[in-house]
Amino acid sequence: MRIAVIYGGTRANGNTELLAERVVAGLQADRIHLKDYTVYPIEDLRHAEGGFQEVGDDYSALIDRVLQNDILVFATPIYWYGMSGSMKNFVDRWSQTLRDADRPRFRERMSEMTAYVVAVGGDRPRLKGLPLALQFQHIFDFFGARYAGYLLGEGNRPGEILDDEEALRKAELWNEELKEQAATTP
Repeated sequence: MRIAVIYGGTRANGNTELLAERVVAGLQADRIHLKDYTVYPIEDLRHAEGGFQEVGDDYSALIDRVLQNDILVFATPIYWYGMSGSMKNFVDRWSQTLRDADRPRFRERMSEMTAYVVAVGGDRPRLKGLPLALQFQHIFDFFGARYAGYLLGEGNRPGEILDDEEALRKAELWNEELKEQAATTP
């Protein structure tokens, strides 16, 4: 069982990262910090002659890393009631990968994965983060991936997530579940 955590935050050791790290504590995971890479916004060329073209950013290498995993943890701050811009750019580019001759099994491979969402915000995130959780559900449904759930935590200033006992408790439960899966998966 291989795990990747895809971080959409821009603050090192931010609240979202702190909470996601609780989810994967003690587990081997590929940590992908989108802020450390260049992923350009998608240029929609689905219907153009020649289709999508390589754009010379880090996206192709990142999606290849993601596809090597069985479990994906998407960790994003809640920015204006949605996912971060870096996370959105990354997910939007999946439209390009669906038509990529170099990755013909992309949709099939995504359908084999299990996905979790960890999101932290400062303005009643357990309510106002629900559209974000639903957006990810629709994304995973599109691919046929298993959506294992979402975790919405509250924190604004650095470190405030550590005061959210409910979120920390759920992160620990997910961590235990993942460790059990890791122990029973060859």
